[in-house]
Amino acid sequence: MNINEASAPRRLIEVWGDTADIRHLACSIVIGGAVSLGGFLVAARILADLVKSPDLARAYAMLAGLVGCLVAGALCAVLFPPKREVIEGEPADPSWRGEVLASLAMEPGGLGSTSDLPSAAAQELKELQLFELFASREPGPQAADRASSRSVQRTATLADRSA
Repeated sequence: MNINEASAPRRLIEVWGDTADIRHLACSIVIGGAVSLGGFLVAARILADLVKSPDLARAYAMLAGLVGCLVAGALCAVLFPPKREVIEGEPADPSWRGEVLASLAMEPGGLGSTSDLPSAAAQELKELQLFELFASREPGPQAADRASSRSVQRTATLADRSA
């Protein structure tokens, strides 16, 4: 999977595991606050005369404010579409994967061992053709041997399936 980003310089920030343009993020926050607060205040004003109980009018006004949040989210999604294009299917550069694994190995706790993985996680890594890459990075002299033997086993399994 390759990610192509626009070449224009942007001031980016990471929020909740995703990257966002700071200007667009600030505009989205202002739009969200204005639309949701506006919806709340307008609904509170209208419902104050229509509903007998002030508490009920305030509750409905809060509901209108929540609807305003949804409207603001949809509006911001239209105004500020994603800036990157994700292209699947093209082969990834193997050196890039090695760099990422080296960076992960330097993190506290390191990479760990593939033998410690739950079977579902190991299966997912195999489906993504990443299991051998992680296994080859395991500490110890037998790690590369284990990875190559798994690769041979996987090739034999694929050959059996295609026959």
